[in-house]
Amino acid sequence: MTVNLNRAEFLRSAAKSADFIRDGRAQIVFAGKSNVGKSSVINRLLNRRNFARVGSQPGKTIHVNYFDIDGKCLFVDLPGYGYAAVSKAERDRWARLMEDYFAESGRISLGVHIVDARHKPTGDDVTMAEWFKASGRPFVVVANKCDKISKTAAAANIALIRETLGLAEEVKIIAFSAEKGDGRGELTGEILARL
Repeated sequence: MTVNLNRAEFLRSAAKSADFIRDGRAQIVFAGKSNVGKSSVINRLLNRRNFARVGSQPGKTIHVNYFDIDGKCLFVDLPGYGYAAVSKAERDRWARLMEDYFAESGRISLGVHIVDARHKPTGDDVTMAEWFKASGRPFVVVANKCDKISKTAAAANIALIRETLGLAEEVKIIAFSAEKGDGRGELTGEILARL
């Protein structure tokens, strides 16, 4: 299937399970820590500057946000996790929303788990990876901000990411730079292969 990634339109923010879109289209699901650059990765994929909101403060994505891509698939932006400056009640609400999303099997065509290429994954990153694994659906890990470190450090950190997240060899880790576009072609290829 050919998809024009430049044809993107915001559809809906879902605050509860009843608001989730269930129209049978492929769903490419993006998840990551609040400050990992998730919106920037989506914007880079779509060749847009500020399409998915880029906040100056982490924790801006508080609902499940749906984007229509060329009328053929959906990009799904899950709430960022791990941001301490929100109330426990709000963090619990986010967690319930995520659990509800993952509870419906078969929804995910491809998971895109975004982590920071510069650091060892956090406990929350490990939990998110477990959710993707438990879904039984294919997923890739995007090591964002790889332009901020040397190629040698990036290679070492990618090995650490694989080990910390307990990833099987078939789970691809893509070195990515939302700022410079490194890895965009590889991630786009993974997405198109699932449509």
